[in-house]
Amino acid sequence: MHSTMMDFPLTLAHVFRRAARLFGATEVVSRLPDKSLHRYHYRDFHYRAAALGGALQAMGLKPGDRIATLMWNHYAHLEAYFGIPCAGFVLHTLNLRLHPDDIAFIAQHAGDRVLIVDDVLLPLYEKFRGKAHFERVIVVPLSGAAVAAGYDDYEQLIAAAPSLASPVLDENAAAGMCYTSGTTGRPKGVVYSHRALVLHSMASAMGDTLALTQSDSLCPVVPMFHVNAWGLPFTGVMVGCKLVLPGPHLDAVSLLDLYQSERVTFTAGVPTIWMGILQALEKNPAQWTLTPGMRMVVGGAAASETMIRAFDRHNLRVLHAWGMTETTPLGTTAHLKHSLQSLSDDEKYGYRSKQGLPAPFVELRAMTDDGEAPWDGTTMGELQVRGPWIAAGYHELPAEDDKWTADGWFRTGDVATIDAEGYVKITDRTKDLIKSGGEWISSLDLENALVAHPAVLEAAVIGVAHPKWDERPLAVIVLKAGAQTDEQALRAFLAPKLAKFWIPDAFVFVPEIPRTSTGKMLKATLRERFREWHWP
Repeated sequence: MHSTMMDFPLTLAHVFRRAARLFGATEVVSRLPDKSLHRYHYRDFHYRAAALGGALQAMGLKPGDRIATLMWNHYAHLEAYFGIPCAGFVLHTLNLRLHPDDIAFIAQHAGDRVLIVDDVLLPLYEKFRGKAHFERVIVVPLSGAAVAAGYDDYEQLIAAAPSLASPVLDENAAAGMCYTSGTTGRPKGVVYSHRALVLHSMASAMGDTLALTQSDSLCPVVPMFHVNAWGLPFTGVMVGCKLVLPGPHLDAVSLLDLYQSERVTFTAGVPTIWMGILQALEKNPAQWTLTPGMRMVVGGAAASETMIRAFDRHNLRVLHAWGMTETTPLGTTAHLKHSLQSLSDDEKYGYRSKQGLPAPFVELRAMTDDGEAPWDGTTMGELQVRGPWIAAGYHELPAEDDKWTADGWFRTGDVATIDAEGYVKITDRTKDLIKSGGEWISSLDLENALVAHPAVLEAAVIGVAHPKWDERPLAVIVLKAGAQTDEQALRAFLAPKLAKFWIPDAFVFVPEIPRTSTGKMLKATLRERFREWHWP
C-alpha cells in the first residue's frame, strides 16, 4: 500500500516565503562597523534577498554555481543566506579568520564564481585576490564609503535587479557549503542540501533542542561563516523571531550592551566568548539588565561545569550542545530529562556539563576495538553518527572515505562515553587522549577540573612522551589577571577529584593558549612546543 501524501519538496524557498507572508513586521537589527545599529524588517529582508537572487541570475550563472561570502553577521549576509539558494545557487561562506592562503585555496577548491565581500574586509581580500579567481566581486558598502571601480556595488545591484525567477528547486540539490576548520590537514568541504537545512531547522526549533520560537530575540554570536552560525539564521527565519546580528563587534561589553538594548532571549557562541562575558559581569554586575533566564548555547569546545554554575548565579542559562561542520551542525543538546529533575544540584550540573542527548533523527554510537561500547557512562569509544543532515562525503575528496564506516556511519574523531540515560560525554579527540601505563586519561576532564580552580583562566593538557609510562600529562595553564598559584597548590586541588595517575606530572604557566579561528585549542601546536620536554 502506498501513501497519498503530496510530493512537497523541503526547500529554503518555503521558509523564505513564509517569513515574508507571516512575519513581515518582525525586526532584524545589525550592528555596523561604526557601532551604529541598522534596523529593518523581514519584509525589507525578503524584498532585498529576492533582488539579490534576481541580480545573480541576470549575471548568467548556472544552477548549482557557488557564490562565496566574506562577511560578518549582519543584514546583507542574511540576505545572501536566502537570496543565493532560493535563486538556485549555492551559498559558500568563507571563514575570514583563516590565513589568506587558506581562504584562496578554499575558494578555488569550491569553484566559487562570485564573491560578496564587506567593504571593511577588502584589505583581507587584497591579500589573496591574486590566488583566487572570481568572475565578479560585489562589495557591500557597510561603512557608507563609495565602492571602488572594478567592483560591483551591492546596493546598486539590488536597486537595479530584475525580479527573481523562482526556479523549481530539488530538495536534494545543494543549498550551501562550508569548509571544516580542522586543526590538522587541508580544510574539507561539506555540501548541505535544501532538505538537510530544512530538517535541521525543524529539529533545532523543537522544545528539547534549542526551543526557538517566534517570541524570541535571537543573537547568533557564532559567526555566519562558521557552520552557517550553527544554522540559527535559517531556524530563526523559519520561526519568524527577531534577529540581532552583532557585526564585527564581539567583545564582551559590545555584546552585553546589545543583549540589553535588544532584549535578547537566546544567544550562541564558543566558550572563549562566554569567558569574556562572565569576566565583564563579575567585574560590573550592576551595569547591565539582561533578560532573566537568557539562554546561552555553548558549542565548538566544551564548557566547564564551573562556567555553567557561574552563569546560573547571574540568572543566565547555559545550554551545552555538540556538533561539527559535517553534522550541519546540531548533534546533541544537554537538557535535563524530566525523570532527572529530582536529582541533587551537583548531579544535575554533572548532566548539564555533558554534551547531552542526541537530537531527533540523529543516531549515535561509541565504537571500541571490540565493537559498540555499552551505554554505561564509563566505556570510551569513538563517537560515530548518522542521520538526515549528516554528511555522507566531502566535496571532491574521494580519498577521505575512511571517515565513513562501511555501514554508513560518520566517524567524528571524538572519543565519548554514553550513559544509561543516553547522555553523550565527549572525553577527548582521538588524537588528544593520553595513554599512560596502558590506561587512558581524558585531557578534557583534566582541563575542566583545572579551570575550577579560582586562579585558573584556561588550561590545556597534552600527553608528552615518557620513558617509563609511554605518555604522561603536562598541564599548560593561563592564570586570571592578578591571580597567583603554583604547581603544588594545583596538585593538591586536583588530588581529591581524580585518580592519582591522572594528576599531571608537570605544570607550565603561559600568557595564552594557541587557538584555531573558531576558538578550539591547538593541542598539536602545544605538543610540538613541548616535544623535547624532559621529565624530572
